[in-house]
Amino acid sequence: MEMESLKELYVDELKDLWSAEAQITKALPKMIKAATHPKLKKAFNTHLKQTERQIKRLERIFKELDESPRGKKCVGMEGLLKEGAELIKERPQADVLDAGLIAAAQHVEHYEIAGYGCVRTWARQLGEERHAELLQETLDEEEMTDKLLTDLAESSINIDAESGTEDDEMAGVGSAREGSM
Repeated sequence: MEMESLKELYVDELKDLWSAEAQITKALPKMIKAATHPKLKKAFNTHLKQTERQIKRLERIFKELDESPRGKKCVGMEGLLKEGAELIKERPQADVLDAGLIAAAQHVEHYEIAGYGCVRTWARQLGEERHAELLQETLDEEEMTDKLLTDLAESSINIDAESGTEDDEMAGVGSAREGSM
């Protein structure tokens, strides 16, 4: 389909975001299971509930537009989530895995922040102020999640991952572990 208007682009990007959120709801339970740090598990659980609400907001917008959210697959999110799944399969040391899961989640958050920022701006341009408010609500949640993940990483998880590596090297297993990753 050739897009000829900002409204068509807006609907297309909303479909992309809906697909992204649907993919995230399938990936987050796997990330929750893989995470070991209790605060990280809690953050992922909280974000899963937020994501489900975000999908409902998008579906409300689609209903108002008399459009279906289906019909597009977000290949960008598919790639980001695949990278996170590959990290889990590599089975790094627990603290290192938690640090990597945060990085993977932040890649996802930044992708979403960019997408929601664009559609929110387009909604305003198109005179869809109610849509803009709903999209801003989601954008605020994505930014808060990103900040929470940064705080978790900097206050404990990255520190634990760094010291875990040093402890392994002191015990003489660092080089063996590095070779297996």
